[in-house]
Amino acid sequence: MNGLSDVRLTLHSQELVTGQQDSARNVMRNAPSHLNRWDLFWQRLHTRKALLALTTDQLKDIGLTREQALEEGLKPFWRI
Repeated sequence: MNGLSDVRLTLHSQELVTGQQDSARNVMRNAPSHLNRWDLFWQRLHTRKALLALTTDQLKDIGLTREQALEEGLKPFWRI
C-alpha cells in the first residue's frame, strides 16, 4: 500500500467509529423527552417483555417474525 491508501483507511475507520457513537447518541435523542435514562431502561424492559407475549398474528400485524421478536425481546434492557 502507498501512504495515501493508509491515510484513507485511517480516516474511513475514524468515520465509522464516529458514526457508531453518533447513532448511540441519536437513540437517546429519539427517546421521549420526559424520560430520563432509568425511565428509558424501564420502558425497554416492559416493552420487550410485551413483545415476547404477542401472538403470531399480532407479530404479523407489526411486521415481525417470531425469531425477530425473540431476538429483540431477549435483549437486556440496557442494550439498544
